[in-house]
Amino acid sequence: MLRFIGQLSSKCLRSSVKTTTTRSYSLQTPRPSQRTGGSGPGAESIRKTNLRSTLYYVTAGGVLIVGLSYAAVPLYRMFCQAYSYGGTTSQGHDAEKVETMEKVKDRIIKVRFNADVASSMRWNFRPQQYEIKVAPGETALAFYTAKNPTDHPVIGISTYNVVPFEAGAYFNKIQCFCFEEQQLNPHEEVDMPVFFYIDPEYVKDPKLENVDSITLSYTFFEAREGLKLNFPAYAKPHTAAA
Repeated sequence: MLRFIGQLSSKCLRSSVKTTTTRSYSLQTPRPSQRTGGSGPGAESIRKTNLRSTLYYVTAGGVLIVGLSYAAVPLYRMFCQAYSYGGTTSQGHDAEKVETMEKVKDRIIKVRFNADVASSMRWNFRPQQYEIKVAPGETALAFYTAKNPTDHPVIGISTYNVVPFEAGAYFNKIQCFCFEEQQLNPHEEVDMPVFFYIDPEYVKDPKLENVDSITLSYTFFEAREGLKLNFPAYAKPHTAAA
């Protein structure tokens, strides 16, 4: 009797071990689709759809970059003139305001003029005067001189800004040569006028209470295809009264 019970227990144990091993193997064995990474018409269709979507995004991004490169200069000009970005002066002056604005006689501002050229620009460029004293509400006229010393025509384009940047919102140009292409023939020299005024609201800005000297700077670049002008890092909206 004892021998029969021992044999029965041994058989049950071996059956239990075999069943456990089989279940463990079935859990670890991957399905055919998992081993092959997916196949068939459905998987191929998904791969083609993903590839087309990627191509569409890349093409759209390329078109956007090309469009922005062509629009960089006019967009920069409009944006900076509207908001006086980075000390860029405001050109949205009102002709009637210029005629009727009152001069602030007890506040004199010294305007200094600076001229620079890019490393690849072959012009000689300088201000004819290094400073002018002007009162807010008073118009003033200054001149720069540009000369092409080379033996072939050179086309230039200029940017400008005002330092300190806060003063740019009140520095209004009535006439200037910025953002317009200028062609100088070999050895040609020209005078470039800047007709401007400082808005009377300048004296009401607490940030400019002790600022009696500002600098107007121009930089000339050689106009070439694909030229991108650097966008100012500092922004200040135009707060002058209309």
